[in-house]
Amino acid sequence: MSRVLTVNPGSSSLKVSVVDAGTTLGEWAESDWDGMPDPAEVEAVGPVDAIAVRFVHGGDRTGPVVLDEAVAQDLRRLVPMAPIHQPRSLSMVRALRNWWPDVPIVACFDTSFHTGLPPAASTYPIPVEWTRKFGVRRYGFHGLSCANALRTTAETLGRRAGEVAMICCHLGSGVSVTAIDGGRSVDTSMGFTPLDGVPMATRPGALDPGLLLYLAREIPLEALEDGLNHHSGLAGLSGTNGDLREVLAARAQGSADADVAVRVYLHRLRREIAAARTSLPRLDALVLTGGVAEHQPGLLDELATGLEFLGVDPIVTPAREDLEMARQTEETLN
Repeated sequence: MSRVLTVNPGSSSLKVSVVDAGTTLGEWAESDWDGMPDPAEVEAVGPVDAIAVRFVHGGDRTGPVVLDEAVAQDLRRLVPMAPIHQPRSLSMVRALRNWWPDVPIVACFDTSFHTGLPPAASTYPIPVEWTRKFGVRRYGFHGLSCANALRTTAETLGRRAGEVAMICCHLGSGVSVTAIDGGRSVDTSMGFTPLDGVPMATRPGALDPGLLLYLAREIPLEALEDGLNHHSGLAGLSGTNGDLREVLAARAQGSADADVAVRVYLHRLRREIAAARTSLPRLDALVLTGGVAEHQPGLLDELATGLEFLGVDPIVTPAREDLEMARQTEETLN
């Protein structure tokens, strides 16, 4: 087996590629997609040996699994914890089964990279009976991106992955900061859901729980959930759609709200990076990955101001989740 179709349903785009023996043969992306790719583009891919689908939430699963109906049913139960992403991945699986009924589908999970978080990092300070009854813990996300960044950084430094102590910042529509040591995640900014951590395109990042209790008394719960997932973060602060390109353009045109949005974003990102450093014995690399990292060098220069104390210069590496998904799929099926 070699040709793997990788399908990455994100919060703002759909990315599809064909990977053969670690080499990308073709790829395309759709912005503002409605849950389905163009069937003609999918059929043009030609025959594939396996399909890898990114799932943001895999619960306690420590690695990828071949996706059957029992697994899919279990993943549906996690929709409330990832309402933007999980339904899209499940819908995509149903379509892919129709297009390629005989090709195995492997589910690759963002949460798997973080399943080994130490208890001090994964445990919430709430009544222990709540933790046990509801399975509440810090799950962490963007694990596929972190795994690829770790592999790339280890090659760059000429070390094995388990010998690298690094901070990985995934900067896209979603944002997370992860401390990695010994080849695994030891702390991460996203938590029980992908709402936590740094402000994102439409999600708020970390909030005072008292604020949420206050808002829950003032706003219907459905409206609050919708606002936190779709109308907060950079979008809520700036009055734009939350795409950082639009926020920066608005700031350049003199928008005070957009200026505050960017400053909040950078402040909270620096704070999470500094916090991640405390979970590492040393820092070999600060790695920035994702669309923002790749395409906004001016913003990265602003981010670096105030991070000199880390003693390392940021490294930008492309977010190649497709290569990590293809690798995991081959290992699973072989």
